[in-house]
Amino acid sequence: MTRRRLITLTLTFVVAIGAGVRAQGPTKESIDGIRNFTNVGPTIACAGATEARAMPEIARRGYRAVINLRLPDEEGASIDEARAAAEAAGIRFIHLPFDSRNPDPAAVDRFLEAAVDPANQPTFIHCGSASRVAAMMIARRMLVDGWDEARALEEASVIGPPSPQLQKFALDYVASKRTQ
Repeated sequence: MTRRRLITLTLTFVVAIGAGVRAQGPTKESIDGIRNFTNVGPTIACAGATEARAMPEIARRGYRAVINLRLPDEEGASIDEARAAAEAAGIRFIHLPFDSRNPDPAAVDRFLEAAVDPANQPTFIHCGSASRVAAMMIARRMLVDGWDEARALEEASVIGPPSPQLQKFALDYVASKRTQ
């Protein structure tokens, strides 16, 4: 085989592998009762507002836990109704209220603990629009999955994206954990 042919085959292989990796990135899907659904991998899906009536579909898709980041007083949050529907569908319901106006690092600590627990895999994570989910995923991707900042922010922009304040909060959180 000529050197040129070997280089061509190698480049073709590298491009094919790269395309395959990108094809496995976040994908959007329209699901009744779920706003802004994004499948980000085999163990995680993210979304915005999720109605209680969507819990059977979440269970059908194989999610074992729902992490709800909505505040109890948010319009349409219906935490008790969502909890009951999730439990009726056989899904663990984890409520971790996260205030985007006053983000608390302790909420991220609790999120990371719940999100990586094997008993909660695969996990469906949601808030009102998915911007809080995107901020939490920045922290998870960088601290747990070892992603660099650019890759984590790219995924977050597809999920949410987070507000500039939430993005800064997430990056500051990551920096603080890396210096501990």
